[in-house]
Amino acid sequence: MAKTHEIVEKNVGLMIILTLVAVSFGGLVEIVPLFFQKQTSEPLEGMKPWNALQLEGRDIYIREGCNTCHSQMIRPFRAETERYGHYSVAGEHVWEHPFLWGSKRTGPDLARVGGRYSDKWHEDHLYNPRDVVPESNMPSFPWLFDNTLSGDDTGAKMEALRAVGVPYTDADIAGAKAAVEGKREIDAVVAYLQGLGTILSFKR
Repeated sequence: MAKTHEIVEKNVGLMIILTLVAVSFGGLVEIVPLFFQKQTSEPLEGMKPWNALQLEGRDIYIREGCNTCHSQMIRPFRAETERYGHYSVAGEHVWEHPFLWGSKRTGPDLARVGGRYSDKWHEDHLYNPRDVVPESNMPSFPWLFDNTLSGDDTGAKMEALRAVGVPYTDADIAGAKAAVEGKREIDAVVAYLQGLGTILSFKR
């Protein structure tokens, strides 16, 4: 046995291969069962996909890099649940493409921000964060108030998401352009933020 260990420890290439095998096996044992568990593969009861305006808002949120400073993943620890609300559960995110979970928190976690503030508060905060949070180091986003949505690609986005399992209907897709055309980008972002985390509030 000692001889075998000596061979492995002195052969860097063999050590790398065996390490990769061990890590791969461990990963498979941990990850594969999750694909077959109801709580990780099925949406929460009563959950609906983002509507057209919220979907555009989510894309703008990603475009502006908001997810690089704000996580959307509350861990099941008392310090986090007391500050942010109920911990994140997989069923909330089965239709998210891409996931916006993470651990980077230059700003607070936004997983449960929906309904906590008024639309006007969010607008003021995005126009100039220091007007409502004096110590904030978040940048301003004044162009969101000037840019408007055309809706030309919204239906196509919904079709692509439907192809990977998001239950958009033909009516959702057909009405997508009309639902967002002429709306300001700020309206879309606020609609998205106001929807974050509300499904668990609904269930409670």
